[in-house]
Amino acid sequence: MTRVLVADKFERVGVDGLKDLGCEVIERPDIKLDELPAVIREVDPKILVVRSKKISQVVLEQAPRLALVIRAGAGIDTIDVAAASRLGIFVANCPGKNSIAVAELVMGLLLSVDRRIPDQVIELRRGEWSKGEYSKARGLHGRTLGIVGLGQIGREIASRAKAFGMQVIAWSRQLTIDDCERLGIHYAETPLDVARLADAVTINVASTADTKHLVNAEFLGAMKPGAYLINTSRGSIVDEPALLEAIVAKRIRCGLDVYQGEPGTGKGSFDSAVAKAAGVYGTHHVGASTDQAQTAIAHEVIRIVQHYLQTGVALHCVNRLAKSSATHVLSVRHRNRPGVLAHVFKVLVDEKINVEEVENIAYHGAEAASARIHVSGAPSGAALAEIARGNDNVISVDLSPIRS
Repeated sequence: MTRVLVADKFERVGVDGLKDLGCEVIERPDIKLDELPAVIREVDPKILVVRSKKISQVVLEQAPRLALVIRAGAGIDTIDVAAASRLGIFVANCPGKNSIAVAELVMGLLLSVDRRIPDQVIELRRGEWSKGEYSKARGLHGRTLGIVGLGQIGREIASRAKAFGMQVIAWSRQLTIDDCERLGIHYAETPLDVARLADAVTINVASTADTKHLVNAEFLGAMKPGAYLINTSRGSIVDEPALLEAIVAKRIRCGLDVYQGEPGTGKGSFDSAVAKAAGVYGTHHVGASTDQAQTAIAHEVIRIVQHYLQTGVALHCVNRLAKSSATHVLSVRHRNRPGVLAHVFKVLVDEKINVEEVENIAYHGAEAASARIHVSGAPSGAALAEIARGNDNVISVDLSPIRS
C-alpha cells in the first residue's frame, strides 16, 4: 500500500480520493515546521502532499522511500527542488487550478486600493463618518491595467479587467503581438513599458532567480505618480525597501497578498514594514484560498497520484531534466522475453556507457517489443555485435545520433 503524508491543510475530497486509490493516507495538517523532519522520518511516506510548508533538503533526507512531492498549488518556490533532484525525488505541482481565485483577489485588491475600502471599514468600526474624504476616488473604467506575466492567471485577470471597461497592456516572456491581438489587449516589449504606460500594474510571474526584485527602484521609478501596484505572485518579486520609498515619493498605492519573510505556517506573528505602510492594502497570502480552487487542486492531486501509481510518471513534474546528456539512441527490437534488456545493459556497462532514458514498447500480442535506449555515447562496433548476437531473443539493433 502506498503511504501518503498530507502535511498541510487539504480538502477532504482529496484525502478520500487518495484513499479510494488504495493509498494509506496519514494526515498531519497542523504540524509545525520544526517538527516536520521527525514526522517525515517516522512516517517514511512514498508521496508527500504540501501547500505552504517549506520543504528543505533536511526534510527530504529523512524519508528514504520518498519518491514524489506534490505542491497542492501552482508555485514550487517553497520546495528545495535542487535537493529533490539530487535525491531522485519527483516534484510536481497543480498549475492553473487556482487561476480564477487569484484573478478574483486581484480585482478585489484593485477595488480596495482605488476606493480605500479597508480604511472605510476601519473608520466605520470606530464609529467615524468620513464621506467627504472617501468620496475622492479615480475609478477604474477607462484606466489602463498593466499585467506583468500573462499566464493563465494573467489571462483571467485580463478578461475581468476588460469587463470593468479597462484597457489592458501586457508583457510576458513568450507573449507575441498576435497573441495580444487575439486577446484584445495591447502588447508591451518590456516590463518597464508596462510600468510607464499603466495606471495600475499587477504582477503575476513565477518566483525564479530571473524575477527576483523584478519590481525594483527602476521599475517603480517608471510608474506614473499615484499609480497602483498589485502583487499576488511572490514576495521576492518586489524590492520592498524600494517600494517603501516609492510609496512616499511617488504616492504609489499597493494591494499585496505576498511579502518577504512570511511565516512558514498558517498562523503566527508577522512584522513587516511594507505591510504596515499607509497606502498598502494587504491580505494574508490567500490568493488561491477559495473553496472552488482548493477542490479543483484536490482533484488534480488525486489525478497526479493515480497517474504516478499506474505509470511511474509524475504529471506536471518540474524537475525532469529538459535535455539529457544522451548523444545516441540505441534501438533494439527483441522477442518479449526475460533477460534481453539485462543483456543489453551488461554490454553497455562493459563499455562504460550510461543509460539516460529507456522506453520499451510491446507490440500487439506481446510476442515482441522495441526498446529505445538513450545512451551517453556510441557503443563500439564490437559492442553492437555482442548485443545483436549475444542473446537469441534480439531481432535487430540500430544506433542513431541525437541531433540537437
